[in-house]
Amino acid sequence: MPGVNETLELILTFGLPALAVVGTSAGVLLRRRSRGERPADRPTGHAVTATRPPASGDVDTDDAVPTAAVEPTVDEHRPRAPQLDVPEPVLGRLSRLRSRLARSGSPFGTRLLSVLSRDHLTEDDWDEIEETLLLADVGAGPTGELVDALRTRVRVEGVRDPLEVRLILREQLIELVDPTLDRSLNTVPTLSEDGDHQVPAVVLVVGVNGTGKTTTVGKLARVLVAEGSSVVLGAADTFRAAAADQLTTWGARVGVPTVRSDRDGADPAAVAFDAVRQGRETGADVVLVDTAGRLQNKAGLMDELGKIRRVITKEAPLSEVLLVLDATTGQNGLNQARVFAEVAGVTGIVLTKLDGTAKGGIVVAVQRELGVPVKLVGLGEGPDDLAPFVPDDFVDALLG
Repeated sequence: MPGVNETLELILTFGLPALAVVGTSAGVLLRRRSRGERPADRPTGHAVTATRPPASGDVDTDDAVPTAAVEPTVDEHRPRAPQLDVPEPVLGRLSRLRSRLARSGSPFGTRLLSVLSRDHLTEDDWDEIEETLLLADVGAGPTGELVDALRTRVRVEGVRDPLEVRLILREQLIELVDPTLDRSLNTVPTLSEDGDHQVPAVVLVVGVNGTGKTTTVGKLARVLVAEGSSVVLGAADTFRAAAADQLTTWGARVGVPTVRSDRDGADPAAVAFDAVRQGRETGADVVLVDTAGRLQNKAGLMDELGKIRRVITKEAPLSEVLLVLDATTGQNGLNQARVFAEVAGVTGIVLTKLDGTAKGGIVVAVQRELGVPVKLVGLGEGPDDLAPFVPDDFVDALLG
């Protein structure tokens, strides 16, 4: 049995701290009562959850049951969402081409009109007209057709007045460009076979290195957004490190998501497939798929392009295959166009850099070569410098 001294020592060691705790707790309760608080009150800003004790063998720790909601708070320091761009209206964009061709020094229309307005047209004059058309990359076949038509009109009608000459030349050029071709973009979504969900229109964009494919895809997204369509971008150019970043930036400016791979050199067909699948799942109207620039003599890469096409069609049919060509390359671009037409099944042409070249006749040549229309043209480096191709406006821009 402990002695008196030992008992006192135990009281001093354990009793006094316990009394102090009890006293402190009692004081807190009294102060709360005096302020009308309940002991169960908690500081705001924290969720209150009640958890049940685990039953025998129960190791699930995620069964917390919330018993109080947390009021949402506004973080004044959180950065605000970036302001989205509002793309310019699409209609009327091609009218800019006239002034831009004039600034680029294109002599095409001026030279033709000057020769055709002479009092007496000699064989040398007709040779000059033919040379002008060939230098403008109209192509040998279309050039012969146009010269023959002009010879007949001028001889039969005896036209010398500059305004009448211009009218005749305009009519013949418009006929050569062929306004009867369907230049509309097939970007209308469809319903699935069971009618349960929307299937987006899928546009595949192809072309060689340096033609401006990724920029064209970004600008086309702006065209579609301006027309009220919802868009998903697919960054299937996985060989160029900056391509996915560039496309993501284009999309972010107008609030369009971009599907991309986390690593360089990933399978581009897989990225394209994922983009189309996301378009289906989110109910997007259009999916635009960018591809790597491929040289027509790289058989392996061209085979890969065929693979991308086949993989996409497992998820949704292709609505358009747009071939991007640099207008400044002229006739050299036709060799590229032939191969892409065979491999990818091109349905339309996008001519970039049309504002900086005297070779506007490439529009005629490429249409004749591929049997497909020019649907879009690039007018400059601005974000909204991509326009639907309108034959009348294009010819007027050539003639000044």
